[in-house]
Amino acid sequence: MLPAELFHPGSVAVVGASRNPEKVGNGVFANLVQAGFPGKIYGVNPAGGELFGHPLYPSIDAIPGAVDLGVFVVPPATVLEGIPRLAAKGMRAGIVISAGFKEIGGAGVALERSLREAAASAGVRVLGPNCLGLIDTHASLNVSFSRGTPPRGFISFFSQSGALCTAVLDWAIGRNVGFSKFVSLGNKADVSESDILEFLADDPSTRVILGYVESIDDGRRFLRAARNVTPRKPVIVVKAGSTAAGARAASSHTGSLAGSDRAYAAAFRQGGVLRAGTLEDLFDLALGFSMQPLPRGDRLLIVTNAGGPGILAADTASLLGIPLAGVSASLRERILPALPPTASLANPVDIIGDARADRYRTVLSALRDEPSVDAVLVLLTPQAMTEPEETARATVSLLAGSGKTVFASFLGEATVASSRRILSDGGVPNYPVPERAVRTLSAMLRYSRIRAAGGPGEEEPPSIRPENAERLVSCALAAGRRALGEEESRGILEAYGFTFPRHAFADTSAAAVAAYRAMGCASAVMKIVSPQILHKTDVGGVRLGLRGEEDVARAFMEITSSVRRLAPSAWIAGVSIQEMVTGGRELIVGMSRDPQFGPLLMFGLGGIYVEVLKDVSFRVAPVSRRDAEEMVREIRAWPLLAAYRGREPADEEAIVESLIRVSRLSCDFPEIQELDINPLLVLPKGKGIRAIDCRMTIAEAP
Repeated sequence: MLPAELFHPGSVAVVGASRNPEKVGNGVFANLVQAGFPGKIYGVNPAGGELFGHPLYPSIDAIPGAVDLGVFVVPPATVLEGIPRLAAKGMRAGIVISAGFKEIGGAGVALERSLREAAASAGVRVLGPNCLGLIDTHASLNVSFSRGTPPRGFISFFSQSGALCTAVLDWAIGRNVGFSKFVSLGNKADVSESDILEFLADDPSTRVILGYVESIDDGRRFLRAARNVTPRKPVIVVKAGSTAAGARAASSHTGSLAGSDRAYAAAFRQGGVLRAGTLEDLFDLALGFSMQPLPRGDRLLIVTNAGGPGILAADTASLLGIPLAGVSASLRERILPALPPTASLANPVDIIGDARADRYRTVLSALRDEPSVDAVLVLLTPQAMTEPEETARATVSLLAGSGKTVFASFLGEATVASSRRILSDGGVPNYPVPERAVRTLSAMLRYSRIRAAGGPGEEEPPSIRPENAERLVSCALAAGRRALGEEESRGILEAYGFTFPRHAFADTSAAAVAAYRAMGCASAVMKIVSPQILHKTDVGGVRLGLRGEEDVARAFMEITSSVRRLAPSAWIAGVSIQEMVTGGRELIVGMSRDPQFGPLLMFGLGGIYVEVLKDVSFRVAPVSRRDAEEMVREIRAWPLLAAYRGREPADEEAIVESLIRVSRLSCDFPEIQELDINPLLVLPKGKGIRAIDCRMTIAEAP
């Protein structure tokens, strides 16, 4: 837990306070004083003197009182010397604004390690280094070198980029948007985004949490923190670096597809975090969530004085799955007398370009208590007869306190500038174009569903026998093998309740024929067994639809000959004979380990299509039943699993159960690095699934 003194100190010492206005230490000290911090302020500068009416002390030891929060704007070596000295004066939290640590590489990495060790030894939590600092408007605390302090509000923002902090600050000041806290994380030597998220979860002065991250060091901790806070407060994050930076090369289908950004996207979804694609989206959502109540439902009504913007808003709503509210008979009766004959009473309600404020006022007054409408979007284009300011006042006064979620889009610039300020001051977010307002409503509806669903719980699947899997994994590790054979992989999955078709191993043509005869199946499949061959079809290592002993004998010769020709260095152990199962749909279930988030499950179309179509979904294990259900329905091909053109629906419950089982397996055995069940054949509803082929790679658990 973070100490309360980081945000609510009784006293602050700025080590490196400077009288030179070009120095960062001068800006930090000026902000602290100008913010009106009510506690004790100490400046430390070897030259002594006075700064902004406060004495400067020549050393930390010369400070006459206790210090709760220390702010360092001095070279790294001086920071390391100062931490234990300020800790001796009671410091429980520190902010290291200074650069010259890990970000410069080489010696800077060692300095940052020493910083972390010094802080831990002193019992001090440290924000930074290489950061902008921190602002808490409710504590009148600004220990940053930002330009100005935003109005007091209930939005909190954390950022890995100090420059992004300054941009958001400038936006907040320019738009008069209230903020509670700004936290610049810097290098995250100690305090991380997870620490901040955990603190803000219970912070009464924070209602909306915004974030900018480039990487999350402990993904699983962040996910736990997000799951704790999002049922109570929205968390909106911009994640930069969406390429697969840091992702490792992997030999399986799952590893090659599960880039780093896939893991972040999955974790954000599971944690209830709303991901903003751009800074513009972040700003838009901040306005909506901070100014308006969550929508009670999804029925949107659009009021406009121009057809074009109304159509654009309606199109965006349709694309995002937001239904337009119907215009009820009672609503029609109330607004019809105030509208000209050319007005449209469909939705959008087009009150025509000559609409003055009184026409808007009549329609909005009728909407205030209309039970069939949950959200209202007021559009205005500036024309000769338009009264933007009066229309803005009508929007605020008539819809404030109505319980409806209200947005405005007063299009243009010069003519509507003052009306936008009226809307903002009245708590109605205004967007330059209507599409952005509708996208904000969509995000608020998503969050409403997250909040209603509550926190997901992990599912404990039935019929698992981890001790059987333990033996197989331990034996393979003892033998120094990384890739498990199909027989071993099958045994581990069977221990977790997976069902396979009847099968047998054969290392000669005669043994293959005997195995086929013993199974007594109508049709069989033969596959090569070789630890060096991962993709059997690539080397001609699979034969389907074998219907007699001659077919089996011929298939053995063809497979082994093809493998020797196409993979001459591969050791051929033999072949696997399996009963051929027909009538199902081919899927893939896989798992790979992400460096930040741990086991990452994958689901999608199987067989050879997974790499071609890449129609897959991901979740971080452990998954809840709801997570698993969402994985299944998230892929574009999900309609193919339903009933269509006389085909029975697939056994979706069995698919969900298989995902939960793989989730448990991946959590039980950190030694398993990658896993593919491909294809996983799903049969018609009520008939279950069959794992047809599988493979795993393992390593010693970390």
